[in-house]
Amino acid sequence: MRQTRFVQLSLAALVLAALVGGSLPAQSSASPAKRQSSAAPSTGAAKPTIVLVHGAFADGTGWQRVIPILQRDGYDVIAVQNPLASLAGDVETTKRVVDAQKGPVVLVGHSYGGAVITGAAAGNPNVKALVYLAAFAPEGGEPVGAFGEKYPVDLNSALKPDSAGFLYVDRARFRELFCADVPATEARVAAATQKPIHNSAFGASVPQAAWKTIPSWYLVSQDDRAINPQLERFYAKRMNAKTSEVKASHVAFISHPDVVARLIEQAAGAAAK
Repeated sequence: MRQTRFVQLSLAALVLAALVGGSLPAQSSASPAKRQSSAAPSTGAAKPTIVLVHGAFADGTGWQRVIPILQRDGYDVIAVQNPLASLAGDVETTKRVVDAQKGPVVLVGHSYGGAVITGAAAGNPNVKALVYLAAFAPEGGEPVGAFGEKYPVDLNSALKPDSAGFLYVDRARFRELFCADVPATEARVAAATQKPIHNSAFGASVPQAAWKTIPSWYLVSQDDRAINPQLERFYAKRMNAKTSEVKASHVAFISHPDVVARLIEQAAGAAAK
């Protein structure tokens, strides 16, 4: 009974995981040319590959608004497709994608994807920067859902397990709880196409935390109802990340793609120096 409650509480702390310091503005006012010149690596330095890692209840197609911006600005981009059957399995899948890239990599994780990149980047010298978007950022040996009770969220009551222990979000509450700033039609599609995650992932941990040795950036979503914004700030402070905030739901990469792309490019520019 206690274990079930732990899973529910910890899980609540992470939804969407993406279907789908200072403060960044909700809208990017810079022109494409200015944005590229300010964020791009210095002349002569190879731009890193951007590897995007989705969260729970989502897959790599959730990045469809961010990818074109990064590609326009000259970055190679690849989105990992994780099975969401276990944290260890998702870490290994992400490692394979990272290892297949030539040259430096910037690894980006949303929500549960933050825990994945924390494990996948550990010990890899090619990963030059980590970017966390409203994401979990656990210590080594710390369960993903360790702070579910200390930092509760509204999503708790909307999680529904199936007979095999895979969790879904109640479709009727999907938009309300993690993508309130996304158009209703898109939210309904996201709810209908959500990819379930096994509940064991939130009690699992990674052996080492990559953010202890790799420069990190963190974007806090101020209106998040899937991960408590105070927990996001806790993670960002603990890892000494370069931290920004945006007035957005759990899925700022969908509702504010320019803001997210700019942050990723800032990390990429710093990584290439």
